[in-house]
Amino acid sequence: MANHAERSIKRFGNLLSEIFHYIALFVIGSAIVWSAVHAFFEMVQNGVISVEDILLLFVYLELGAMVGIYFRTSRLPVRFFIYIAITVLTRMLIDVVQSDHTPRLEIIYVPAAILILTFAVLCIRFTSYKYPNAVITSERSDD
Repeated sequence: MANHAERSIKRFGNLLSEIFHYIALFVIGSAIVWSAVHAFFEMVQNGVISVEDILLLFVYLELGAMVGIYFRTSRLPVRFFIYIAITVLTRMLIDVVQSDHTPRLEIIYVPAAILILTFAVLCIRFTSYKYPNAVITSERSDD
């Protein structure tokens, strides 16, 4: 009897956890879409879309893809965080170069950070190719 009650409580807890998971994903996805649409209409209103603006839209695209992958697989792709960071650093580099044409250390730091992140993606890709992970499944007894 106690074992049955414990299984029921665990099942109910898992259900609540899944419900929260899906609600949170929809909230995050909605916030990404809302922000992207707002940024796009602001670009249209300005009448000019710069390379920085296009890179910002790519950031939103990558965030949305990351949420979509997490929704379908329940696995968070770390590489997407790195891709987003690289895109943001590229936007930052363009801003540094366009702001004024005086030599600044950011001209060295930002590309160095992009290179380090690119190497991190290479390491992650190589490791996942050479040592593929076993599929993690949730073991539940539904009896």
